[in-house]
Amino acid sequence: MPYQSAPTELLATTWRRAQARHEPGTHARLRDLVAEHRTTLATRFYEAMLESPSASRFLSHQLVQTRLHAALQRWLDTVFDIAFNARYDEAVAFQRHIGEVHARIGIPSHLVMQGARALMMDLHALLGDAPVAERAQALACAVDTIGQATEIMCHAYDTFHERNTRAEESYRLFVVSQDIVSEKEKQRAALLDWENAFVYEIAVNGAGPSLPRLGKSEFGMWFLHKAAHAFEGSKDVENILAQITQVDEAVAGLAETPAQAAIPVLKTVREQCAAIRFLLEGLFAQAAHLESGRDTLTRLLNRKYLQVVMAREINYVRQKASHLSVLSIDIDHFKGINDQYGHDGGDAVLQHLALFLTQSVRSGDYLFRLGGEEFLIVLVDANEAQAMAIGEKLRRRAELERIALRDGQTLSVTLSIGVATHDGHPDYQRLLSAADTALYGAKRAGRNRVLANSAL
Repeated sequence: MPYQSAPTELLATTWRRAQARHEPGTHARLRDLVAEHRTTLATRFYEAMLESPSASRFLSHQLVQTRLHAALQRWLDTVFDIAFNARYDEAVAFQRHIGEVHARIGIPSHLVMQGARALMMDLHALLGDAPVAERAQALACAVDTIGQATEIMCHAYDTFHERNTRAEESYRLFVVSQDIVSEKEKQRAALLDWENAFVYEIAVNGAGPSLPRLGKSEFGMWFLHKAAHAFEGSKDVENILAQITQVDEAVAGLAETPAQAAIPVLKTVREQCAAIRFLLEGLFAQAAHLESGRDTLTRLLNRKYLQVVMAREINYVRQKASHLSVLSIDIDHFKGINDQYGHDGGDAVLQHLALFLTQSVRSGDYLFRLGGEEFLIVLVDANEAQAMAIGEKLRRRAELERIALRDGQTLSVTLSIGVATHDGHPDYQRLLSAADTALYGAKRAGRNRVLANSAL
């Protein structure tokens, strides 16, 4: 049975009752103590977290200094002032938001509890000089206050986490279901293209640093970012990943190898590619055809799987020190197209553009239709300069496309594109919002242009 989050009213009432158990004077002493020492509390909190191996991978000194240190101080003010302003509904919504962000980023709930315990220990130390009875009352109030807030966070965390888990499994099944025959042939061709390019490079230029890497090829990016997740749990996935690593290590070793010595390595690489093709056949044989998760008009991914994809790619960037960018794309003057050519004309434009974008993006990238005339491309392993170049190429090619309508008419469209690149922040919603902001900037600047969020 899906986890059901408690209604806001119930949580607010529970919090109000918990606060009512303590004297106003106790609340006032705690509030004043926190207000006086909130900077120190936040500093000590993040010093401890950055020293924790399990917590430090979600944090950086820059992130703490620029955002989190001040955010924790605001949180302390909010929870310890609640007994006086009585804005319990707002406080519940705030804790829920924090819990959802934690779930989105992937922070385990035990770290939240660890943080709450650290805060209570610091408050205990600050109360050390108070009389015993007063200290006991204040500690009981602090435990109730911090405990109630973290409990609400965990409510939201559990709800979001379960929903995301179901979506992730659904997405995994969806990925393996997409037009299996054409995808299999496409990836077999991509692997063969890399192999031919590798052999050609050795034949023409000899062994050297310019030899292409399989992991960075069209096939490699597709397998690392899509297939490895779609077929997660299969031993064939582990074997293919190992083969890709071995191929790239062998290629890298050729950089300092005389041309004559490259022949045995070339033979080994060809054998490994043959093994990858064999294993790939087995993976595709496991796939079944499912339809859920596609946009019905364009056959692209819809919002259902956006959080799954973004969470996975942010985690990949964090682990591999890679790059990630997104393009937020909007068809210019689309309402006018609908008004002039009707909804059939608008649908034809959307379908044509979806096909155009599908044929234009790399195999490892993700293409979504978010609704209306809005599309999103998640560009894996792409920094801002590369994302801008891809966006500009799409914009130029799109305005040259002629879109056929049912009555024999044709029309062309232009695109406005906003570009944002992952800046290290663990919440992917920040990256999506940055791309949207850049898109709005491109439209305000006259449309039919590509604009990076960093230029605003």
